[in-house]
Amino acid sequence: MAKVEFLFDFGSPNAYLAHLVVPEVEQRTKVKFDYVPILLGGVFRLTNNSSPAEKLAGIKNRLQYEHLELQRFIRRHGISTFKWNPFFPVNTLLIMRGAIAADLDNVLARYVDEMFKHMWAEPKDMDDPAVVASALKESGFDAERLLARTQEQDIKDKLLKNTQEAVDRGTFGSPTFFVGREIFFGKDRLRDVEEEILHSK
Repeated sequence: MAKVEFLFDFGSPNAYLAHLVVPEVEQRTKVKFDYVPILLGGVFRLTNNSSPAEKLAGIKNRLQYEHLELQRFIRRHGISTFKWNPFFPVNTLLIMRGAIAADLDNVLARYVDEMFKHMWAEPKDMDDPAVVASALKESGFDAERLLARTQEQDIKDKLLKNTQEAVDRGTFGSPTFFVGREIFFGKDRLRDVEEEILHSK
């Protein structure tokens, strides 16, 4: 069975929407996705890429079409929790380092659920350390300990390593999925991801 990975950054609304649909795919395929924290800003720098909002801003009708596809995805999957974050784009360095720390503490799944919630369901300014601390406490984490860990060199290095390895494997944005060596980009590729999982069994 091929390993299935979900490379994510909390700053991507499409990563959040994909995260909400992943459980459906896991249930149908009986395969658990491995969540891999990466830093999207780092990916953009390493690949000379930029966010769709920046990249498509000058193209007539394109951003409107992207919004249409986003709404179609939301309707298709019955998503009711998504709200645009008014602070977007958010510098996610702190909370992505927090994801590395949470992974090492074996609480990544809960951390991912909660941080995505604070970004895209109950949107907050998640690049403000005070806001992040409050959100962590609200979600039942030891905020002081977790934030202290984000400043440890091994945590910083692991996030950098994840990001560089992601780019080396072909990543240029988030959400990115790997089924073994096969790469898929974007929330709309989840159907292809599912097909590849079933094909690789």
